[in-house]
Amino acid sequence: MNIFVPGRLCLFGEHSDWAGTYRTVNPEIEKGYALIVGTNQGIYADAKHHPQDLIFQATLNDGRRYQTIRLPMQSTALLEEARKGGFASYIAGTAYQILTHYAVQGLEVDNYRTDLPIQKGLSSSAAICVLIARAFNRLYNLKLTLREEMEIAYLGERVTPSQCGRMDQACAFGNQPILMTFDGDRVDFEALTVKQALHLIIVDLGGNKNTQKILNDLNDCYPFPQNKIHQNVHRYLGSINAQFVQHATTAVQQGDVQRLGTLMTQIQTEFDLHLIPACPDQLTAPKLHRLITHPSLQPFIFGGKGVGSQGDGTAQLVAKGRESQANAIAIIQRDFPEMQALSLTISPQSSVKKAVIPAAGFGTRMFPVTKVVKKEMLPIIDHDGRAKPIILKIVEEAIAAGVKEIGIVVQQNDLKVFQEFFQDSPKPELFAKLSAENQEYSQYLQALGERITFIIQEEQEGFGHAVFCTKSWVGDEPFLLLLGDHIYQTQAELSCAGQVLQAFSQTDCNVVGVTVMPGEIIHKAGCVMGVWQESNSLLEVTQLYEKPDLDYAKANLHVSGMADSEFLGIFGMYVLKPDIFHYLAAEIENNLRYRGEFQLTTCLDRLREEKGMMAYLVKGQHFDVGMPRFYWQTFHDFYVEMDSD
Repeated sequence: MNIFVPGRLCLFGEHSDWAGTYRTVNPEIEKGYALIVGTNQGIYADAKHHPQDLIFQATLNDGRRYQTIRLPMQSTALLEEARKGGFASYIAGTAYQILTHYAVQGLEVDNYRTDLPIQKGLSSSAAICVLIARAFNRLYNLKLTLREEMEIAYLGERVTPSQCGRMDQACAFGNQPILMTFDGDRVDFEALTVKQALHLIIVDLGGNKNTQKILNDLNDCYPFPQNKIHQNVHRYLGSINAQFVQHATTAVQQGDVQRLGTLMTQIQTEFDLHLIPACPDQLTAPKLHRLITHPSLQPFIFGGKGVGSQGDGTAQLVAKGRESQANAIAIIQRDFPEMQALSLTISPQSSVKKAVIPAAGFGTRMFPVTKVVKKEMLPIIDHDGRAKPIILKIVEEAIAAGVKEIGIVVQQNDLKVFQEFFQDSPKPELFAKLSAENQEYSQYLQALGERITFIIQEEQEGFGHAVFCTKSWVGDEPFLLLLGDHIYQTQAELSCAGQVLQAFSQTDCNVVGVTVMPGEIIHKAGCVMGVWQESNSLLEVTQLYEKPDLDYAKANLHVSGMADSEFLGIFGMYVLKPDIFHYLAAEIENNLRYRGEFQLTTCLDRLREEKGMMAYLVKGQHFDVGMPRFYWQTFHDFYVEMDSD
């Protein structure tokens, strides 16, 4: 089972989590407030059952493998390891909490990749704890909510010598901004909606800080202030912080990026004024201040501040846009070679809840195998080592992008095949012979099936007709359209579908995914022409053309800035507003066919003319598995060498 847990970035409100807990002793202390978000970077792992032990193989963020941790799943052994401190303590502490509350066996986790900076204020230890809690939850079907996973992870880390606060494990919520309130022992969460993408830069300052000393010195100011320094700490973590978090929350929800950056700069000034005197050797932070005031960065950022407990650990900057984000990172790499800069984009929540996958074709290009096996049911070996039918990979692509419901267009005669795969349990005799892991995977498939609606195409009259069949199911809302014989492989943090959905959220316009395609094969694909709105990323489409010959493409479809022999071919992925059904209906009513079928491309071009359309250059690959040669290539590219059963 694949699991990803991001780091946690505190945009505003550092230290207010533990400060707010002191209200149980001193009710005059202000509630704590924090605005947090998950990072793009994090911890990637494969998890599976183990009959008796807790095994963890870690990969550090420089690619080195950490010594394998192996502990018996016994309370005394886990608690003893947790109290020692160090990396293994977080794993043991969380497993101890799970074992205390639930009847579980062991767990084997391969943390095969980590791209999250360690000990830089991004809650890497909390991410490990959440990873362990989530792995137990999913493998043993504990039915924990996100908040319950977070609570187990928090309790697990508190068993260790760490003095983590209540906000650290909020990485369990992923990339969505969360407003947290800390009132004594009570913690409340409010998920925020973002109206405009926020482009941030996280900078590992390459310095040293002693988080333990910072926490000790600031905690010495609580629960009752004894002097002026203590009073200033209370004031900053109380009323000043509350005011700034309130303003920042409004800025995030309104998409006011400039205001957010200004608030960061202002609150850093307040932090320095009120908190540095309480721990001057750690919080003076010369590297941090040299970075956020660097003259060359100012044209590209709205502001910035420290991260986490602060000090010379990590900084965060608010960029003026995507290109400014890239420019600022380049400047940091040039002028501060000892520092490492990472991008973090907080995207608007997608309004796209449904995806359509046409799978009702005859599969003539894959004849004769399609006499007995649906093209969409042909297998590939995925990166997790499982043999999966193509349709499952496409469904997982949509789900990973945040889509809630899937509509698959099928022939009436094929309906049972799809239902058996996604919605029926295996025969009892087969299920009994499956491993525990595969039995759980069978339940996962059925859970996917609950989100799938099958839509019948009575007559196979083309791609456009198949899409039109979903009109009633889609309703009056935008939808993601994926081809039933294409699978996708991202080369970015977001999945391919996630990238196209993000482009739709940013533009509120119909979007077609595109890829760079050499001229010699452009006659096999749809092609777009347009004007770049964001260099090598987003294009305003001025023409769509289905399978042009090379001469036509060179004369009419060349895009500025691209090589003469390259064009933008359709990636096999679209986000469309329901207006498309109006144009499809008109073509069907007037019997306007292309090569005997109702096509989508002509309707897309009319949609473009009247409603507008953007093309997004997807950072990834697509594989057309509907042709024998390309199907073989997909097998090769997705192959994972497996131990024999």
